[in-house]
Amino acid sequence: MATQPGPGSIPSLKDKHSGAPARLAQEAQNVKDRLFSNRTLPVSRPRSKPVRLPPDVSLENFEAAVKELRGEIGDDNVEVNDKPLVDGWYIEHPNTHDAFHIADQEELVSSATVYPGSTEEVQTTVRWANKFGIPIYPISIGRNLGYGGAAPRVPGAVVVDLGKRMHQILNIDAENASCVVEPGVTYFGLYEEIQSRKLPLWIDTPDLGGGSVLGNAIDRGVGYTPYGDHFANHCGMELVLPNGELLRTGMGAMPGPNGTDNPTWQSFQHAFGPSIDGIFSQSNFGIITKMGFHLMPETGHQSYCFTFPRDEDFDKIVDLIRPLAQKRILGNIPQLRHVIQEFNVTGKRKADFHKGSGPMTRDEIRAAASKLPLGDCSWVFYGTQYGTPESIASQLDVIKAEFGKIPGSRFFLPSDLPADHYLHDRALVCSGVPVLRELEWLNWVPNGAHLFFSPIAPTRGKDARTIHEIIVAAHARHGFDLFPTLCVAGREIHYITNIIYDRADADAKNRAIRLMREMIDECAAKGFGEYRTHLLFADQVAGTYNWNNSAFMRFNETIKDVLDPNGILAPGRNGIWPKRFRGKGWELNVNDVDLTSIGPRS
Repeated sequence: MATQPGPGSIPSLKDKHSGAPARLAQEAQNVKDRLFSNRTLPVSRPRSKPVRLPPDVSLENFEAAVKELRGEIGDDNVEVNDKPLVDGWYIEHPNTHDAFHIADQEELVSSATVYPGSTEEVQTTVRWANKFGIPIYPISIGRNLGYGGAAPRVPGAVVVDLGKRMHQILNIDAENASCVVEPGVTYFGLYEEIQSRKLPLWIDTPDLGGGSVLGNAIDRGVGYTPYGDHFANHCGMELVLPNGELLRTGMGAMPGPNGTDNPTWQSFQHAFGPSIDGIFSQSNFGIITKMGFHLMPETGHQSYCFTFPRDEDFDKIVDLIRPLAQKRILGNIPQLRHVIQEFNVTGKRKADFHKGSGPMTRDEIRAAASKLPLGDCSWVFYGTQYGTPESIASQLDVIKAEFGKIPGSRFFLPSDLPADHYLHDRALVCSGVPVLRELEWLNWVPNGAHLFFSPIAPTRGKDARTIHEIIVAAHARHGFDLFPTLCVAGREIHYITNIIYDRADADAKNRAIRLMREMIDECAAKGFGEYRTHLLFADQVAGTYNWNNSAFMRFNETIKDVLDPNGILAPGRNGIWPKRFRGKGWELNVNDVDLTSIGPRS
């Protein structure tokens, strides 16, 4: 269950569904070596506590339940979490707890892990959970890093690891430019399969390619081609409801000829009547076992970046991006990153740029930036254009003219920069090629871990400035370097900031918790809500969506109680608690900064 990382080869995609592809084997090894050279924590340590039992379940009943499920799906497919916990790293990650533990490592843990091998075995597991009153927490791969990883929100819940045995690419339809995948299919896996078939199709990948295609989409993750809204580009799903019943959405609700799948299941997202797919994203209303996606036909592309010299250019940059994005002159959802991001994607440590424990100063950032390929600047815009060479040249002429309105802006193509510069990796990601480069962030501090803070703001300079200043001030109060990445669309901005901390430093973890609590509260007061968050901050975030006496949450709770009357499926995920747990001290809100113990609070 808990992988034992250390010296030795990297698990390959050929041998393991969650492994690294052969083309990245050496890079993966280099990343792992750098990460482990910057660790002071032991690989594992003896457990100080016994197996964390599910709430309200005795040891006797737990053992009886485990025995029964093993009889149903096989002894090897039910594993009790009683071994030392191993944080591992990205490719060799745990499914027992959050590798980036912001709470105590042994606090947010499972009691056991189940490995179903089919939709039918998922149904068996769900019915078993209802029979014994044991909460279950499904994961696809367990690499939702920065948001809680594989940890269950309720300690002692049973993790249902879907990916280990359910990792088939069920179909790739070249004519329809679509596919159907199981939960354990990674971006690496789907990309390599398309390449092996020599199909003229692209996937859309997030920054790291080892995550689940299905899992990222249902958490509403994003990528960087024109198909970058992953949930918007899904088409049809099969799922198990909390009572064990099977459901298909979209055109899959209509049987195909002679018992086959409906031929339009991956062609049309909706069907007749209410479109229900959305209630199964970022929720705990069902376990998705199959999901269809649209794939992008390959096309010409050109990645590039602009630099802007001054921090105060920020508002103007955002206001220039807005019409370019609304008119669809920009080819993708671009990234606007502060120049400090140029440092940590090199894999170097903070100590290479700064002495002491506090954040880097602005003068230090400038001095360090001046020695890097893009030079001294404040903001870096990464974009990609698509189409024929002629259309790309025409688009770039318009973009250059607009960004040229900011004095001192500079334009770079990949050919202008060294082969190891980050722009080359952006060019791969923005043409559907999954990579590992973003793991270099974790070398910034020893025992590197991170939290994502991910609010949404309008694409207006004044609003971007407001949210930016809130986040800048909060980071300064709590002594963290600020790493902002803005994914800027025509009407909204995903402002993603990465809080990097040392998981061996209790003070740093406490400061990170306080920083998150304050930013959630202060941004919500201005109308800027998170679109996605770490599971220990979900209650607070959900509570900020409280218009009309929290009508939105009351609606979600109504659905939850109807579909899951026994409260067994992922209680607390995204702040949605079933009646069995609701209002009984499980919720964590703005004043809950002591996370040494996770459980009912008075």
